[in-house]
Amino acid sequence: MQRVLEKRERSLGVKLSIKGDRCNSPKCALTRKPHPPGQHGKRRKKISEFGTQLREKQKVRFAYGLTEKQLARVFKEGEKKTGVTSGEVMSILESRLDNVIFRLGLSPSRTSAKQSVSHGHFVVNNHKVTIPSYRVKVGDKITIREASKNNPNFMDLGEKLKNYELPVWLSLDKNTWEATVLGKPVDVPQPFDINIVVDYYS
Repeated sequence: MQRVLEKRERSLGVKLSIKGDRCNSPKCALTRKPHPPGQHGKRRKKISEFGTQLREKQKVRFAYGLTEKQLARVFKEGEKKTGVTSGEVMSILESRLDNVIFRLGLSPSRTSAKQSVSHGHFVVNNHKVTIPSYRVKVGDKITIREASKNNPNFMDLGEKLKNYELPVWLSLDKNTWEATVLGKPVDVPQPFDINIVVDYYS
């Protein structure tokens, strides 16, 4: 699985926050081998407009760990909302519970956050949630389930969170590990151009 994730990032030429701490170190495959898999150092070829749209779409899909159908549904829902489509799509993606866990610093990557949610390690408003795509709302309270706090996944979490900077739309008590959704996702860092992907689905 690790190699599959590394090949995805190398093929797209960008870090997608899908592997955790490893890609913040010299061990990162994209750092060691910045060329696409199988190209052995050859320069990336210039691609067409459609190819660019397809590549950006793949970046979004792999970054958030979605299937083609799931991503298409997100864009279809975003188009129906009254706001700007790109902003609405990002709000939907960022409001996923697995992504929120990652943004809070409670998991090193979206992949590990997805697994932790699926294994029942998190509760939302005092109810255990095991669906990674569960969409949080403003005012929701999120924390690690009491029975899971000694899980190896959360070892040294207190130390890791000391200097961690939270997104402005989330808050976290670094002593109790209870988080609150303060507002809609804003100022979201993106390793892709969401507007190009909107054009792709249009």
